[in-house]
Amino acid sequence: MTPVELSRTVLRAVRCAVDEGELRVAVPERVRVAPPGPGGCGDYATNVALQLARPAGRAAQHVAEVLRPRLLRDPGVGDVVITGPGFLNISLADAAPVALVREILRSGTSYGHGDALKGRTVRLRAVSEARAVVHADVVARVLRSQGALVHLDDPAGVLIRPVPAPADPAPLGPDAGRWALLYPAPHDRPRIGGEHLVQRESNPLFRVRYAHARTRALLRNAGDLGYGPEPGPVAEARSLLRVLADHPRVLAAAAAQHAPDRLARHLVAVADALPPLLPAVLPLGEEKPSAAHRARLALADAAGTVLAGGLSLLGIDAPDHL
Repeated sequence: MTPVELSRTVLRAVRCAVDEGELRVAVPERVRVAPPGPGGCGDYATNVALQLARPAGRAAQHVAEVLRPRLLRDPGVGDVVITGPGFLNISLADAAPVALVREILRSGTSYGHGDALKGRTVRLRAVSEARAVVHADVVARVLRSQGALVHLDDPAGVLIRPVPAPADPAPLGPDAGRWALLYPAPHDRPRIGGEHLVQRESNPLFRVRYAHARTRALLRNAGDLGYGPEPGPVAEARSLLRVLADHPRVLAAAAAQHAPDRLARHLVAVADALPPLLPAVLPLGEEKPSAAHRARLALADAAGTVLAGGLSLLGIDAPDHL
């Protein structure tokens, strides 16, 4: 279950409580879910009970108690804990991570694409400057991933004007040059230097591309051993599953805010969450491939798929060998 799907689940719980007369409020258009903050627990948390408390004329704790049993009816929800003044902390059911991996592998590099902006026409134009042109191109790609009809270089369009690059990015090559222009927020001054070319952990682009290449190497090595990816439960991969599940929300936010840097930083988060999984993907020594190895391989494959899809939207190559 992705954050977008969980948000819809929370909205259904609110709508159900309203329909059954337990709450008298206008059902909000959307509900935000996010990783729990200090004092929270579970996979995600929402403050919807606090938002509805005043219009409902009830304490937030009471609203949360009304919503909790309705959330627990959803098969994708494992537990709901109320903390603080009325935060709902939601743990996903054990089957939810398996379903997430299946969804990513089924969708391929289109995972996270949606129709939130379907029917909306967006007109864009960029100032005549390298960074602005690249930003406009990627903003158009991300908007299209969410169903928008985009007219690029439209004279009447929204002007894309990030802080200009201090130097010509062309000497970095197309991939590193794009990353150098896209990774900083539009209002930040980008650095155009050799740090984007070094193949070490200090270079975020290298970490993302290396993580992708590692997942492809694992698939090749597993194939040589006679097994392939098969989604299943994976212990101690919560951080990786969380950032993978968050990918659709990040894409939607990057589209809505015209902020490709959000996607670039998210890919770094995926890459940084992957290494703890990798040593246990392949059997060691005389060990035979098991269901656990297949499940870990499927999760690694899913992570590589998200990295490849994200890099593609940024217009950057995702090589299988690095």
